Parts: sequence; C-alpha cells; structure tokens
Amino acid sequence: MGDLVQALAAWRAQLGSARVLDSMATRQAYASSTAARATLPAAVLLPHNEDELRQVLQVALACATPLYPVSCGHNWGYGDACAPSAGQVVVDLSGMRRILEVNTELAYAVLEPGVTQGQLSRHLREQRLPLWMDCTGAGPDTSLVGNVLERGFGHTPYGNRVQTIAGMRVLLADGSLVETGFGHFRDACNARVFPYGPGPWLDGLFTQSNFGIVTRLGLWLMPQTQAINHLLCSVAGHAQIAAVVDALRPLRLDGTLRSILHLGNDLRVISGGRVFPRDLAGEAERLPEALRQRWRREAGIGAWTVSGALYGSPAQLAATRRAIRQALRGTGVRPRFLSERQLAAGEFAARLLGGSAAGQRLRAQLALGRALFEMNRGIPNGRFLAGAYWRRRGGLPAGFPEGADPARDNCGMMWVSPVLPLRGADLLRVYGMAEAIFQRHRFDLFATFSMISERALGGVLTIAYDKEDGAESARAQACYDELFGRLMQAGYIPYRVGLQSMDALDNGNDSYWDLVRRLKAALDPAGILAPGRYQPRRRP
Repeated sequence: MGDLVQALAAWRAQLGSARVLDSMATRQAYASSTAARATLPAAVLLPHNEDELRQVLQVALACATPLYPVSCGHNWGYGDACAPSAGQVVVDLSGMRRILEVNTELAYAVLEPGVTQGQLSRHLREQRLPLWMDCTGAGPDTSLVGNVLERGFGHTPYGNRVQTIAGMRVLLADGSLVETGFGHFRDACNARVFPYGPGPWLDGLFTQSNFGIVTRLGLWLMPQTQAINHLLCSVAGHAQIAAVVDALRPLRLDGTLRSILHLGNDLRVISGGRVFPRDLAGEAERLPEALRQRWRREAGIGAWTVSGALYGSPAQLAATRRAIRQALRGTGVRPRFLSERQLAAGEFAARLLGGSAAGQRLRAQLALGRALFEMNRGIPNGRFLAGAYWRRRGGLPAGFPEGADPARDNCGMMWVSPVLPLRGADLLRVYGMAEAIFQRHRFDLFATFSMISERALGGVLTIAYDKEDGAESARAQACYDELFGRLMQAGYIPYRVGLQSMDALDNGNDSYWDLVRRLKAALDPAGILAPGRYQPRRRP
C-alpha cells in the first residue's frame, strides 16, 4: 500500500476533504457488489477534471499507492465498483461529466467518463438533435464511456459499441497525456471521423485494461431514421431456436438485419416483471415447472423470444419484413412487427379493457413494447434490470425502475458471457451445458444470446441468488466457477469477465498474457493503476 497516510494528506490538500473519503461507511458503500465476494477500498477520491486527476496520479506514484478508477461504478454483474483486491484507492470519475461536443453534421459526440446514458439521451432530445445514441439495458445511470471501454454491446446498428470509438484522450500512470488516432496531430480535422491515424492503432490497448485512464472519448451517434419497427418472434419449443438462428444468420451476414438481435429464454422474459414467488414455490429453490408454464401462457411467450429493431424508410422496412418472413418460413415461427402506431392503438385498447385479465395482460405486453421502442432510439430504461432482483428478499424496490441500483439494493447477480459462433447448434450446446450446471446447483437459468456481430453470438448467462443467504451465496459462486471453467474448456471463451475470474484467463504458457504483462511494465512500471485488472498472474 505504500504510504497511504501521506497520500491521503496530499490528496486532501489538492481536492479538499469533501472529495477525499475514507470513512468506513463510504468504503462499505463502494464495496457493495452483486458478486458473491467484494473488496473494501482504502479510500475514495472524487476528481472533477483532468488536471485534478493528473495530480491524483502524481501523488499515487510518489506514495506507491495503487488506484482503481471507475467511471460510475455500475459495472453490475461483473464487479460493480469493487477493485480486484482490497485496499486499493477507488478513483470515482462520475464528477467528470461534461458532454464536450455533439456534432450534428457528422454524427458524433465527445464525452467525459462520468457522462451517463440518461444524460446524453436527455441532451440529444432537449436540444432536438436528429441523432440517437446506442444504449444498453443497464439503465440511465450507467456510464457510456465505462461500458464502451468494457466492450459492452447495445441494440441498434451501432450496438457493437467499441467499433464506434472515434479517438481517445488517455492519462498514463506517470501523468502524461496520449491522444489516439489523429488526435495527437495539432491541426487534425479528422480525429472524430476516422479512428486510425498513421502508426499502430492504440485505442484497443485501453479497453479492458489497466494501462491508462481514458479522460475523454469520441463516440459515433446514429442519425435518426424515418421509421422503426420492432421485431418479435415467440418460439414455442426450446430446440426450435436453433433453426431460427440458422435462418436469420444469412440476413445478418448480408446486412439485411443491421441491428443486434436478442434471443432470450422464457425465464429471462418472465424475470423482467416478476420476482421468485417464495409464497407459491414452497421449499423449491428453482421455479416449479407448472408455475413456469403458467407464467409463460399469461405472458403470451414460448420457450424463447427473439427481439430486435428494423431501421430505415418505410420502403426499406417493408423489404426487410418480407426478407424475415421468407427466411423464417419452414421454421414454424411467425414474426410479428410492431410499429409506433400499433403500439399507440394497443395502449388505447388496454385502457378500454380496464382492469380485466385481458387488459392487464395487454398492458404488461405494451409496457415491454414501449420500453423496447425507447431502447431502440437510445432512451435507456432501468426496466431491464429487474432480473437482478429475482432472488432478492423484498422483491423489487418501491418506485422501480426509477433509481434502480442492484448493488446498493443487495441483489445477488453474476454474469458469465461466452462468445460463440452464430450457429443454432452452438447455442443449444452452450445452453445445455449451462442448464445442467444450474440444475445441479439449484438455480434458475436466465439466458440471452445476442447477435453481436454478423458471425457471433454473445451470451449472457445470469446467476441470480439471495445475498442474505450465506449458503446460497456459496452455491452461486460454485455455480459460477463450474460454468466458467466448463465453457473455457469447451472453447466458448467469455468476451468480458468479472473480477473473480480474471486470474482464470491465463492457462499457462500463454504468450498473449506475457505481452500484456510487458506492456503493463512499460506503461506503469510501479503498478499504480488497477493492479490485477485483466492482468492474470502467471500460472506454472
């Protein structure tokens, strides 16, 4: 830890006591995590600009005190605001929240790390700019820059978000600044429109790494389109999803389907509006099959639901609808397309049906449809965090989804996120492995597979558990460890990992991680920035 007392005194002289926090209450708040284990920081720092952040780094280097930067600390399911090991000093960048530029003509924004999804979305709407941002289901209070640097994905044609980076500004451990792409050329006018300047492309080095702190990021935005349709397919049988994947793959490859399609199992959809029914389940730790089937019928869903958006002119949407219908012919699945006009008509019909069972069912379906339409236009909604509360005692908090914070609300949730070839057989294989492990450890399996590129599915397999039950928390960690190891052995390597599994990435004599360690030693020889983050220890 070096000289923490001296470092804290120097930081208080720089930032003021109100932004250097080391009370146990604050440290425990930053140790809140959806994971089964958490780490307690030594202190929390709140810089508000790049100069203050540089001073923080200089003190850390002089006092040999390790830092762990977070954008907003809402990395739910993967570690939240927790550092890889206890005793590191958390640097919370949420106070660096300026939207530095939005260029309407060329459709990009330049952001600081504390800018949230909700903040940029509101800015675009309040300024009536003809642009949409891509957003995730993590809610309005999460950082855009933080998620992009973790290589997260969203929903729109810009959903593979790391591919929309348009230059970075990075502080290295010694306080020096680096501009990537064309940004380091004094008179460059092209830094935000083309990501590759002459020489090595450095941007990727600062994603999922501990090589520097990104203080601003250029991000491409999506021009608004004339029309949107939302695609929904209910797939009745579990095995039937394989044929649907294989039927839609050619449309993803040839560009007919431009946005990311999400394929969620029935429990993933059900958990969007319900929590585990302890009063109905009795001693059962998994949702009883009879109740699962009943809730399926009430929600009007099958074993799987396919969801995505179509963008373009009315003529383009009509052509895409025809192509999807043709592709799915023979699979037994009939696609439905929802327009905003149909959504409004449905909401009117729901009002007429009042409190009847049919009216309640229709309202639930329309609420999901409205939330999906908002997501498709870059308006984040915390509704999709509901699955994190599945096993939480007390269920969903009052006023949900406003202010949803699974870590603060003591939810237990861990994500395992394998990448697999965009083939139906691979989806069924991964699901089968996961279901057997979840059944053995007595957990419900929430599964989503997303067409994150033209050739790949990104899986998110959720372990939701009761954090107040020590035995259940231990089972959740054992379930996570077994699933992670089994997927690694089968070759379905995760695209993103939680803090608890970063060491498991190095399988021994791996020249890739050897190079990562050499780069870390060159850029941060004192090991000040986030030691242990995506830097697995050498294995024998």
